Amino acid sequence: MVDTLKDKSIQLSHGGGGKEMNKLIRDLFFAEFDNPILRSEEDAAKLDLHGANAFTTDSFTVSPLFFAGGDIGKLAIAGTVNDLAMMGAEPQYLSCSVIIEEGFSIKDLTTIVRSMAKELKQSGARIVCGDTKVVPKGCADGLFINTSGIGRILRPNISAANVTVGDAIIVSRDIGCHGAAILMAREGLTLESALQSDCATLWPIVEQLIAANIPIHAMRDATRGGLSAVLNEWAIASNVGITVNEASIPVSDEVKGLCELYGFEAMDLANEGTFILAVPNDIALGALEIMQRFGHCEHAAIIGTVSDELVGKVVLRTPWNTKRYLDLPQGELLPRIC
Repeated sequence: MVDTLKDKSIQLSHGGGGKEMNKLIRDLFFAEFDNPILRSEEDAAKLDLHGANAFTTDSFTVSPLFFAGGDIGKLAIAGTVNDLAMMGAEPQYLSCSVIIEEGFSIKDLTTIVRSMAKELKQSGARIVCGDTKVVPKGCADGLFINTSGIGRILRPNISAANVTVGDAIIVSRDIGCHGAAILMAREGLTLESALQSDCATLWPIVEQLIAANIPIHAMRDATRGGLSAVLNEWAIASNVGITVNEASIPVSDEVKGLCELYGFEAMDLANEGTFILAVPNDIALGALEIMQRFGHCEHAAIIGTVSDELVGKVVLRTPWNTKRYLDLPQGELLPRIC
């Protein structure tokens, strides 16, 4: 186990290809991600793929590395698995590459790697290959992680270009929690609440929807740019108009308070365990019931509809029955959010 590592922090030799690097990889990464494909120690993983597959990659540079509800390791696994799930793909194989700054705490690295191993169990995916690089102190900010993923597509034709007039728009839970949690961590804010990032693996929920044969037209996790970005991308890609009821969008009081304090829109804040889906209106209530009953999505809600009016635009209907455009977010609200 990693406890046998004598060094308390990462040294340049841990990335040098010699004994120290081999020991770090074997005692930490191999121990936590153990599976026959990884243990074969070949230059590339041999995979058995059949039919249509989805392939994605993402890099994670979140600051701080640890936050309420997660850490960079949990984020790296959930983020990549979720990208596969949003394409109707069962997550199967992941790669993991880490760039570690000299002097980084091995104790913290161990916590992060074990967090990754724990999150992998939520989807059944396996890390089958990877890479470790150590850079001199000052050349990176602690730790960066890249994960790529491959998944077998179980439900084809889910696409941002397939949103259809007459669809209902559903959100899986209250929005903005990840962005708010990162903001709290950076600013050192202490609130009398249990606000945490929504960082979570979404495959178990999506698997239930697929098993119930719900005809999903589009599905997207609302990460950077939040709900606003997803809906605007869909309106443009599908050449439709989307109307959203602001009063129907679930937002916690804590997130509302932080948005008022900093002048943010909850709909622009990043999420890491919240997804949006477009389904035919006549089965929307059925999809909602499945999400609430089997997916732990107690706050899931139908928030809008799709029409052929104001094509390419997203319209927000306010609680005062006025309307305004919900535009794509501008600028960078919170850099290094994921």
